[in-house]
Amino acid sequence: MKTVLQIGGFAPEIQAQLDAEFRCLDLADLDREPGLADTVSAIVTRSNQEVPADVVRRLPALEIIATCGVGYDLIPRALAAERGIVVANTPDVLNAAVAELCIGSLLALLRRLPQADRFVRDGRWKTAAFPLATSLAGKHVGIVGMGRIGKEIARKLEMFGVALAYHGRTDQRLAWRYEADLAALARDCDILILCAPGGADTHHLVDARVLNALGPHGYLVNVARGSLVDETALLAALEAGGTAGGIAGAALDVFDNEPDIDPRFLLLDNVLLTPHLGSATHETRAAMAQLMLDNVRSWFRSGRALTPVEPD
Repeated sequence: MKTVLQIGGFAPEIQAQLDAEFRCLDLADLDREPGLADTVSAIVTRSNQEVPADVVRRLPALEIIATCGVGYDLIPRALAAERGIVVANTPDVLNAAVAELCIGSLLALLRRLPQADRFVRDGRWKTAAFPLATSLAGKHVGIVGMGRIGKEIARKLEMFGVALAYHGRTDQRLAWRYEADLAALARDCDILILCAPGGADTHHLVDARVLNALGPHGYLVNVARGSLVDETALLAALEAGGTAGGIAGAALDVFDNEPDIDPRFLLLDNVLLTPHLGSATHETRAAMAQLMLDNVRSWFRSGRALTPVEPD
């Protein structure tokens, strides 16, 4: 029976499969009995859990790191590549769920649905009309990161009659306009959607310059990683609101230091806050965890992962 180091928790049905097929350890087991590190041949984890480099260095027999999620910015990939360790993620199975959340959050932000709900619950509808909101139809939308999820969001947005453009590392010659300059894309947009991967290459990609370009009538949606945005600059822009130096609002599913987010977000009425729900449906999480498990099974049976992360 192969030994697996588990970092993060899984649903009971997936945990039962792990326990039935592998000898599962956690970090506390390694601290309690250091010799166990020599037996670990796989790590299974979740994309919101860090895989520390010093832990990887302690595992001489490690062959594969399989994460439940599309993101792999918390895995020390350079060290893994140096050691010949395969990294596998779970692409595609969560595309629809993240796209649904993105568009749902955007509509809730523009139409001010949380505020409308409170308006009715507070009994104010009896004495006043709820203020007019903003329509999605006809807006110019820029997508930052046109990978699998970005394309899914773009396809779903087309039915709302928006004009689409995108920014990424390369022009993929897609049906939508490519813009190499992110600030220029923000300047042309009413709505800027972030779905690029996290990591050093995209750290604070959206800074004060980009937010200023988005402007006081622009909206930001982030369903990617909190690290993509300079939160200090974002908070200043949200606090300024629809005035010079501000933006109209934001829908944020990811943050720095989540779940311990900056409390200033809680005071703002022009931001929609969700607790990293991108893939959080029963169906999607089950499919992700199953693919993570199948990656480990495939590796041990055939020496190939089903969905390995390609080296940079």
